[in-house]
Amino acid sequence: MPKAALAGIFAALTAAAALPAAAQQVTLRVHHFLPPTSSAHVKLIQPWCDKIAKESADRLKCQIFPSMQLGGAPGQLYDQVKDGVVDVVWTVPTYAAGRFTKSEVFELPWMASSAKAGSQALWTYVDKNAQDEFKGVHRLFMHVHDGALFHFKDKKPQTLEDFKGLKIRAATRSNARMISALGATPVAMPLPAVPEALSKSVVDGAAVPWEGTPAIRLAELAKYHLDVPDGVPRISNTIFLFGMNEQKYNALPADLKKVIDNNTGLATSAWAGEVGFDAVVETYKKAAKDAGGTLVNLSPAEYQRWVKATDSVDDDWLKEAAAKGADGKKLLEEARALVKQFSK
Repeated sequence: MPKAALAGIFAALTAAAALPAAAQQVTLRVHHFLPPTSSAHVKLIQPWCDKIAKESADRLKCQIFPSMQLGGAPGQLYDQVKDGVVDVVWTVPTYAAGRFTKSEVFELPWMASSAKAGSQALWTYVDKNAQDEFKGVHRLFMHVHDGALFHFKDKKPQTLEDFKGLKIRAATRSNARMISALGATPVAMPLPAVPEALSKSVVDGAAVPWEGTPAIRLAELAKYHLDVPDGVPRISNTIFLFGMNEQKYNALPADLKKVIDNNTGLATSAWAGEVGFDAVVETYKKAAKDAGGTLVNLSPAEYQRWVKATDSVDDDWLKEAAAKGADGKKLLEEARALVKQFSK
């Protein structure tokens, strides 16, 4: 057979062999702890998955497993994605207490008054100061929520004095410290555990952002909702990570990596904060009112009492940061400056 013919056959075989790689479909197993009806699932996780599917011509697909369907507890999600048990998670890293100290600065009281600004500040801050806390995980986007407020089953506290002796659900250890500083007893638990704890009076109330209320039917369970004055930072926040296993990301073909990269970073974090949280607050407030709930805002004077009463929470974090070799004062100042910058 002529050499030219052999060369042609070889080229055709090579091209055919390359086709499956170029056209390969990658399925990402996405795991998270909230139900499929939750705002985070409907407004963040599913839309992000739909977007990468469209932009990759359906070569990138998500298989989403809500409500911890693949097993484990919410506090184990970070290690599940780091270890490659799953490909992508949406989680609260600080459910694993003590491992994300530098990032945890955004969970201190009175940090941000909007999720969009806080999320942009968080992404920028971690990029510069805390990437070492996320080794093994490719961060896709990070965000904070709209800020926690207090929801009570049948109590109606309005002052610091009213909080003494109350048992209140805390989302994170910074949140727990804040609740202790107010004179109440914190009871740490992930969001899905709140309905049973409230209905059985294990806790009197719960610190939950407005965004989290429909996922656990909180408007039906709590009839008194205590918030801060309009326009100021709420009592506490929580940091969230939408992250991918590093090896899974690195193994993607270049064109699929580009699709992921186009849906990663500062702009995507801003989108998550605004669409997933800021944009739903008024809707969920109305739902609480329509369910017969009473919405109360602290007076400005009482708010300042709370701010002063929780100074020790910042101090505790500063000590922990110093113990790990970080300049906590500088990091806290930078975090607050970034929130201010993105709030303009």
